[in-house]
This record gives sequence, structure tokens and C-alpha cells, in this order.
Amino acid sequence: MRLFHLLLLSLPSLLACSSSPGSSTLELSARADVRELTVLYSNDEHGWMEGRESGRGAADLLGLWREKEGYSEDGPFLLLSGGDHWTGPAISTWFEGEGMVEVMNTMGYDASAIGNHEFDFGLDNLEQRILQANFPYLAANIQWKASETLPSELGILAFTTTVVNDLTIGIIGLSTTDTPSTTNPINIVDLSFLDYESVLRETVEKLEAEDPDLIFVVAHVCMAALRPLAAAVADLNISLMGGGHCNELVAEKMGKTILLESNGHFRSYARAHFEYDLGRDSLINSSFSTEKNEAGSSDEAVARLVAKWRAATEVELSALLGFSSREYLANDDRLQRVVVESWLQIDSAADIAINNRLALRAPFPQGEVILADVVGLLPFENTIYAVELDGAEVLQVLAAGQSPFVTGLIRTENDWLLTKTGRPIDTGETYRVLINSFMYEGGAGYDAIAKFDPAGFDTEIHYRQPLVDWLLEQDSSASKPLTLP
Repeated sequence: MRLFHLLLLSLPSLLACSSSPGSSTLELSARADVRELTVLYSNDEHGWMEGRESGRGAADLLGLWREKEGYSEDGPFLLLSGGDHWTGPAISTWFEGEGMVEVMNTMGYDASAIGNHEFDFGLDNLEQRILQANFPYLAANIQWKASETLPSELGILAFTTTVVNDLTIGIIGLSTTDTPSTTNPINIVDLSFLDYESVLRETVEKLEAEDPDLIFVVAHVCMAALRPLAAAVADLNISLMGGGHCNELVAEKMGKTILLESNGHFRSYARAHFEYDLGRDSLINSSFSTEKNEAGSSDEAVARLVAKWRAATEVELSALLGFSSREYLANDDRLQRVVVESWLQIDSAADIAINNRLALRAPFPQGEVILADVVGLLPFENTIYAVELDGAEVLQVLAAGQSPFVTGLIRTENDWLLTKTGRPIDTGETYRVLINSFMYEGGAGYDAIAKFDPAGFDTEIHYRQPLVDWLLEQDSSASKPLTLP
């Protein structure tokens, strides 16, 4: 009886076992068709290969990717950037982005959008950086004005395709339409920056000839513009849109599209994970998140590169200028004021000096201040212009752009008073005004200045040189450090 009972108990198990091979085989077969892909996304790196804070640079981010994400160069990963790779600290700026491209090559980036600051050193430099890169620079919405064609002569591509883990991925690039006002306009005078949606629709149609499994977009475009764009092109089945330019830490989903953006400077990254069924030719699952760049070990290869560029920077830019009693952030009014006040020292006839708000780009350090610190603070290739403006034109300039920093004038409740005289600006009187070349060429919304004075005089003095001279004149020391007034 006991034996019979045991046999009866075993029968369902045997029957279950006899049916499982077929089901298991089907499940395994189905799973065998599934391919996974992880996108690791950064943007607005701005040359901060060393990190704005210790332990949060490029080498640390790559180390974190290896530890947290399991990243490997030959694994199921795509490293993408939303652009703006240089123009920041001296370690990148002084060498016009060369070090940053070398670092990003070593990190293994697969593609990048073109940001507005990629144009800061001119088209020839951009061409050289693109040639140097092991990854494509993408911007489908940039054209030559004359021919209305993509500037492929510079190496710029509208899109690229790559195969990762048996998945064909099409990647389209977009550059911000703000570029004509956020880099020196003279550098891109021959280029147009087109509407995102129309270009995206045209490019997706071309890309479909490559039969991609997934379509991604890398865009140097703020989320405020990228979200409505994603909604407008929902019919294109774009699986991912990465943003940039405004440095928001974002990972979210709109319809079928994942939106990603980091807050820049290698401080964080955004990620997206995809599962795609090749058998059914469909995306079956996706997820997304953001992560801070912290608690990772430093990648040795990237750390060595950063050390190389640090050494090169110190060789060229180690001249001691003085000592500071404290750190001043770039947006500190005292620091901004000292910069524009130093300009007035180069032209005794000048009444007013005006600098656009975002001209300062890095902190002013506590302790030793060397030339590299001033290069990082004022990284652009700007000179100082002297222009003749009447009082009404001065007031128009002060009202334009983004609340510029000004010296030679005092703001009261009702008037701007000229410091030299203590009297209000006279709309009928002419004043000599110092500005930077970026503003004179129409950057940041200041396109009226050259119209007011087409004969504006280029002093050919670099806009950081007066500050260098002023710092030396202060004769500060470790025992008597400088405190900005």
C-alpha cells in the first residue's frame, strides 16, 4: 500500500516533468531572442575632467560605471553625450578642447551632440577636434547658409548607426537653436540652426533606410524645449532623447520616449536600460534613473591622462598672481565687479564698462591664485571693444540680454548715475563704453551695439588681461591675502 501511495504521489510530478521540457524550451528560445542595452548619458562636461569637487571627475565617473553598471568597452552599453565638451577650466580651455576629446576617447564615448560651446574656438578648431575624436559629432539641424547643406566638410554628421549586442541603433543629433547668441556669432556667421521637429522628421525618414531596431536622439537642447518636441514627434517611435544646455538632472518617460539629462561637469549621469525582442522585432521593456558621481573608484587610464593635462597646464599657466582670502563663486557680484572695473584701467577716457552675465565660468580660488585660475574664470577668446554710445543707447544696452554687470554707473531707484559726475545718464550725451567682443558681435542678445556704433574700436586686449594686471598690482601674499571689495 505504501509503495502504491508513493507512486500516486509521484505521478503528478512525473507528469509535470514530462511537460516542462517543451515549455522550458519555448521560454528559453524566446529569451534567447531578447537583447539588453544600457545607455549611460552625460552632457555639458565643459572641460571638468578633474571634477569641480574632489572624487567627481571623469576618471571617477568611469570607475563608477564599471563598478555600478558593470560597464565594459565590449559590453551591451552605449556612452552618449549631449555636447559642450570644453570651455571651462584652464586644463581644457587653454588647449582648445584637445585634452577633453582625448579623455572622452579613453572613456569610450560612442556619440555626441554638438553644443554651442563646441564653436567657441572657431570652425577650424571644431574640425580638428572632430578628426581627433573616436566618436561622431552629430547635429542634423546645422546647415551652411549658402548651400543649405549639412557642413559635412567639418566632419559633422546628421546621424550615425551602430550595432550593440545584435541591436542596430540609429542615433540622431540636434544642436540648440540658441547657438547664434551663446557662442561668438562671428564663429558661426555662415551657419544656420534649423527647427528641431521638421529636421527630425526628415532625418528619421533617412535613418529608416538603415533599418534600426531603436532610434535615439542626442540633443544639446534644454528640457523645456525637448519635452514638447518629444510630444510632437511621438509618432516617430523614438525610444530615447537626451538633452543638454540647461544642466538639469532628468530621467523620465513621455509616452514611449525616455528623456535623459545630467547636471553637467561629470557630477552625475542619467541611464536608460532597454530589453528588445529580436524575434518579435519589438521593445519589450525599458527603465531609467539618475545617479550622482560619487563612491566610485578612479579609472587608472583616465586618471593618468588627466594628470598629463594637469602637468601641461601647470607648465604654461603656473605664474603666481596673488593670494585670495576666500573662494568667490563665478556669479559673485564682487568678483564680477572687479573684472569690469579692471577694464577701465586700460582706457582713461572710458566712462562705463559692461560685461555679459555669463562671461565668468569658474570659481576664484582661496589661497594661491595663478594664471590658470584666471583663464578658467574668463575662458573665452574675447577682446575688449570701445564703443561710442549716447545715453539712450546705453540704457537700451543695459536693458538687453541677461542683466549685465556694469561699472562706471550707479543704479538708483529711478536713474542710472554716472560715477564720474554723479549725474543721471543724459540721453543726448555721448559716452565711451567698454564691452567684450562677444557682445559687440551680437552675442547674448546684444546685437544692437554694433548698429549703434559700426566703427567700434577693437583694443585687441584680451578681456582677461586687465584682471591679471590688477591682481599683480595688489601685491597680495599668504600673510596678506586679497579680499575683494
